[in-house]
Amino acid sequence: MIHPVILSGGSGTRLWPLSRAALPKQLLPLVSERSMLQDTLLRLSGLPDAGAPMVVCNNEHRFLVAEQMLEIGVEKPVLLLEPVGRNTAPAVAIAALALMEHETDGIMLVLPADHLIADVKGFHAAIAQAVRAAEQDFLVTFGVKPDAPETGYGYIRRGEALAGLDGAYRVRAFAEKPDQAAAEAYLQAGDYHWNSGMFVFKAAHYLEELASYRPDILAGARAAWQQRKSDLDFCRLDAVAFEACPSESVDYAVMEKTRDAAVIPVDIGWSDVGSWSSLWQTAQGRDGNGNIVRGDVLLENVGNSYVRAESRMVAAIGVDDMIIVETADAVMVAPKNRAQEVKKIVERLHDDARGEHLCHTRVFRPWGWFEQRDMGERFQVKRIMLKPGAKISLQSHRHRSEHWVVVNGTARVTRGEDLLTLHENQSTYIPAGMVHRLENPAAEPLHIVEIQSGEYLGEDDIVRLEDVYKRD
Repeated sequence: MIHPVILSGGSGTRLWPLSRAALPKQLLPLVSERSMLQDTLLRLSGLPDAGAPMVVCNNEHRFLVAEQMLEIGVEKPVLLLEPVGRNTAPAVAIAALALMEHETDGIMLVLPADHLIADVKGFHAAIAQAVRAAEQDFLVTFGVKPDAPETGYGYIRRGEALAGLDGAYRVRAFAEKPDQAAAEAYLQAGDYHWNSGMFVFKAAHYLEELASYRPDILAGARAAWQQRKSDLDFCRLDAVAFEACPSESVDYAVMEKTRDAAVIPVDIGWSDVGSWSSLWQTAQGRDGNGNIVRGDVLLENVGNSYVRAESRMVAAIGVDDMIIVETADAVMVAPKNRAQEVKKIVERLHDDARGEHLCHTRVFRPWGWFEQRDMGERFQVKRIMLKPGAKISLQSHRHRSEHWVVVNGTARVTRGEDLLTLHENQSTYIPAGMVHRLENPAAEPLHIVEIQSGEYLGEDDIVRLEDVYKRD
């Protein structure tokens, strides 16, 4: 059996402002109508001897990840929740420990959730090659054939061919992201490949090598796994143990040190979609001037640009090689060749204690979403959507009162000792301190407008008394 392990722990910085900490790029529909996580999972369809996928994700993304998996028919997914990000080596160790409890000789296929692969058939063929090498105790990675002197990727230099394993080579060396001159030299040499960050190996062998080279990481991962707790359909790792685990990548922790590293060169239309410029390069549907356009966009004498409008019309005149991305609360404009610098803006937002790098104006919850529409001194207006059958926690607020107005749908409202049913254009008032709950008993979404008033309106002013989603 091949056991797919999907790493879905991105932080949402490189594709800001569309990608945020609460909604990173793997959960967004960037290259198709589905999210990148969904495309990654669907790419496994037809792969021989593939077991159910295991997804390692951040605790804060758990409900979105579970919902997206259910949308494409992945029922009862195995979801391992990281309380904090600790890079790929601990995440893969946790998945290996989980697999070892059921299958001691299982082979892992480790895939990031946010990559693009155009040639799925070629990808499956490369996996078959990698599995044969993994069965002989090689730790296999995939090296992408470079078609340009790319400075945004690390590189792998292949060594001699492995006897009896067609298409597989020993890894001669790993190279960091190069400068332009080095990247051009790598391209000319012909034996360098882009480092894809995808792996195939036996779970047991990975843990053995991790024990040899980074026993501290294995000890931290093992402690977090042994002290795990079940939470609904999730496996929640122990927070204290996992936070104490060193943060390191699989490459640094194992692949660059082991004598068993192998590489399968591939040419499968791969991209890590790591910047807005790479998204422009890989996206389909260019207009006659080389532009990629998404949303309500008007262009006049614009060429080779990526222009995306999420909430309003965007117009551009007389520019070339630009990235223009609009969301409800931010606009980002940059030359394509400086798109990587968006991370500097995210850092400044963090340093200035702003919130635009954390979440959009629409914030997703397991019951649906809410959207901030207006805000001023001692008041805030939100639009709220509850999915059919969903309900918020039974709660109260210390500092704020709330007015609820039903826009469409049917609302069942717990208001102190009373239980009300409200329909379109009907409303109710929840004073501060009153226990309350909002439910949607119908088969259609419920939309309400919530008007908050009070001395403090933060999201942390919630006292939860009962919650079907088991949130704190």
